[in-house]
Order: sequence, then structure tokens, then C-alpha cells
Amino acid sequence: MSIESFTLLPSFTDDIFANRFNQIDKVFSTLTGSKPLSDVPPYDIVQLTNTHHQLVVSVPGFDENELEILVQNNQLKINGKKFSNPQILKNNKFIHQGIRCRNFSLNFNLSRHIKVKNACLVTGLLKIDFEQQSPETDKTEKIFINTLQKNKSTIAK
Repeated sequence: MSIESFTLLPSFTDDIFANRFNQIDKVFSTLTGSKPLSDVPPYDIVQLTNTHHQLVVSVPGFDENELEILVQNNQLKINGKKFSNPQILKNNKFIHQGIRCRNFSLNFNLSRHIKVKNACLVTGLLKIDFEQQSPETDKTEKIFINTLQKNKSTIAK
């Protein structure tokens, strides 16, 4: 029996830079110890059972209506678009602003047998549940043999 492994290979993009630039920037930032230019929200992938997994994305400050989850062509797309509130920015002077609520886009390649079941937003964590379905081609199907009497045929004349 062949079991296809759970595949969530991340590829990241944001509103300003292309994916390749973000990857190169991350490599150089790791080597030099400086902070990368792109801020992709941290995430965890948790295996709940053999067939159930959960993606947990940290999205502090985002409301449900500012997040969009799409599945298209075996690709999971999570978009966060923060609606700016000019009144808060105008009335408040930040001494330190450590919570970044920037627009983001996360893309994950899904195996064709991985299905997104549901999503919920709880205390700044976006939780997306997945289920690994067994492929139809791997299921055993029994084919019954019809017995025909000599004089009877099912072929149309």
C-alpha cells in the first residue's frame, strides 16, 4: 500500500517583493544576522492524527474580515489585508511599535489528496484543518464476473 505524505511546501510572497527576492533576503539575513525585509507571519504545522493535520498561523491584530483563505489548483492561499484606521494613527503616538499588522500572502502547495476541512480564528491564531484522503486509485475495488447462459447475450444486436 502506498501512502502519499502530507505535503505543505511553503512559498511566500508579499505586496512589495517577489518570492525569489524574499528567499535570497532570508538567506543573507541568516548569514549576516540582520532582520529580513519581508515579514511573513510565523506558522506551525501540527499532526493531530495519521490523517488530520492543522496549520496554525500567527495573525495578531487581524480580524476575520481582513483574512482570506482560498484553495485553487492544489494550492492554499492565505491573504491578510489590514484595513488601516487613520484615526488610531492620528490620535496615538507610538513609542514602540512591535506588533506588525502588515499585509501578507502565504502560499502552500498541497498534495492532491489533502483537503481543507475548516478554518477558525482564535486569539490571534488562524487555525486551518486538513484531512488526508485515501486516493481513489489506491482503493481496492472488487470486480464481479457476470455469468451468462449460452443462449443469452447482453450484447445488443
